[in-house]
Amino acid sequence: MEVLRRWLILLSMVLMIMQRGEGQLLENFYANSCPNLESIVRQEVSTKFTQTFVTIPATLRLFFHDCFVEGCDASVLISSSSGDAEKDAKDNLSLAGDGFDTVIKAKQAVETQCPGVVSCADILALAAREVVVLAGGPTWEVELGRRDGLISQASRVTGNLPQPEFNLDQLNTLFAQNNLTQLDMIALSGAHTLGFSHCDRFLSRIYSSPIDPTLDSSYAQQLMDACPQNVDPSIAINMDPETPRTFDNVYYQNLIGGKGLFSSDQVLNTDPDSEPTVSDFATNPGNFNAAFITAMRKLGRVGVKTGNEGEIRIDCTTFNS
Repeated sequence: MEVLRRWLILLSMVLMIMQRGEGQLLENFYANSCPNLESIVRQEVSTKFTQTFVTIPATLRLFFHDCFVEGCDASVLISSSSGDAEKDAKDNLSLAGDGFDTVIKAKQAVETQCPGVVSCADILALAAREVVVLAGGPTWEVELGRRDGLISQASRVTGNLPQPEFNLDQLNTLFAQNNLTQLDMIALSGAHTLGFSHCDRFLSRIYSSPIDPTLDSSYAQQLMDACPQNVDPSIAINMDPETPRTFDNVYYQNLIGGKGLFSSDQVLNTDPDSEPTVSDFATNPGNFNAAFITAMRKLGRVGVKTGNEGEIRIDCTTFNS
């Protein structure tokens, strides 16, 4: 009996560890303290989506930018009267306001039922899942239990986000710093099947001499028509020229056809180390979806704060004290 008892204890510990992510995250973290959390967030995200499609790419991109700077701790949501918060950094100025609004409204709705219980970081993680589903993508279980960060500084953003001109080695190095593999990186890049970019992020590809040879010539002309050299910096175009409002694997098909908007997109197909994965995802949507789910769960564990490492903000845009 004693051997059996010890075996059962060991088994329960193993199951608990398997259920948890980095930072002691749990899928059912709020099962008792806020049992309706996921349905509340789902409803708020859906409502925001009916107002504007931008909700989808804006929220997904917001989650990525948050996790890569300080970890997944909602530090990107903080507003500063002096303009020196994380969101004020140059690389974050293009984050669409609808993403912030989605999380803020979801947080307000959660507060009415579960005051002071759920972090903004967890709400952002849930909202990121919901927008993928709304766009026709896969669903997954979100690990929860993050605390909101206590630091948000524009100066900490530099060097922590991928740039549109990155090569494969630079992408892999940056993602590896966040415990993400090349496979994770290629899968997460598939989020570019949604959303848009401002012209200044890729002008050098179409107005250099010669034009970037990895670009499909007709696509390059399409980009020139949309983004003349003296284009208004507020003008933006779709990242995916084929199915910009659907979460699918067409992004990878575009790369094979020379229609990656950034050189950091196109390099995934032109570099022989990453090309086989692009080819696989382009022809096997199930493989892409599975890899994307795995990568999103791993992304959600980056640099999380638990316990005394953070707080549960009442207002996502302001530290509690």
